[in-house]
Amino acid sequence: MLSGLVIVDKPQGWTSHDVVGRMRRIAGTRKVGHAGTLDPMATGVLVLGINKATRLLTYIVGTSKTYTATIRLGESTVTDDAEGEVTAARSAAAITGDAIRAGVAALTGAIEQVPSSVSAIKVNGERAYARVRSGEEVKLAARPVTIHRFEVHEIRSVRGGEALDVDVTVECSSGTYIRALARDLGEALGVGGHLTALRRTQVGPYTLDQARTLEQLAEQLDILDISDAARALMPNRELSDEETTEISFGRRIAAGAAAGTPDAATADKPAAAFAPDGTLVALLADAGSYAKPVLVFAPDNDKQAKSGDDKQAGR
Repeated sequence: MLSGLVIVDKPQGWTSHDVVGRMRRIAGTRKVGHAGTLDPMATGVLVLGINKATRLLTYIVGTSKTYTATIRLGESTVTDDAEGEVTAARSAAAITGDAIRAGVAALTGAIEQVPSSVSAIKVNGERAYARVRSGEEVKLAARPVTIHRFEVHEIRSVRGGEALDVDVTVECSSGTYIRALARDLGEALGVGGHLTALRRTQVGPYTLDQARTLEQLAEQLDILDISDAARALMPNRELSDEETTEISFGRRIAAGAAAGTPDAATADKPAAAFAPDGTLVALLADAGSYAKPVLVFAPDNDKQAKSGDDKQAGR
């Protein structure tokens, strides 16, 4: 059974669900999922899991992300991006590059961010964007996020300087809304702002260099093997033959070398355990002097047992 990750370069105008649907047809399987949505306006890295690799997606969702983006200062929109109607326009002619960089610096590091009101966050069981579209005013609570890097590359005048386009790179924690950064930068500068372009260039260890368009994948399905995907994603543990057998049947083994330290594997941040031949066997969490499987990827145990019975019977 085909299992692994597919790194897609998502086209503009497609929802993440659209991409999943297309990949189901390309891969010939219903078992396809994604590791975090991209807005339809956005392009770039969308990580998909196929078959057994869908079980890795939960550990990818929480990884840091990197984006390139263009922020337009001088205009606010209802969606905080170019897809929404303009709600206010204020001249950005007096905004200097130094002021922009100071505003960016203030939004770097650990911050409290109010997500865009048209985000997919649920409010009383309904998506915020659905409530906004029905005419309701939605105010979401601020949440902690970390902006690891917020770098200004170029500032360009638009409409004779009445608006400014700012090209940036943002590296951030999971849960960050780049649209909200654009909005908050504009508001801090007193002229409003929104996002006009967004491209995700990295999700955890997976980069745009690895990504393929849907057209390319339809011609040749390029899959990152589940073992290689796990090696890049989390700490590794190499197992002996005996440990491989124990873990394959869901049994505990001795804890890893990092047991009892801040680097110890946990259920939320497990270690990837590999058989001597390099095959991914399981994800492990350390618990005291033992390591126990969080997920087991080994072949079906009933088949293993039957194979053993056949050998003993001389068949």
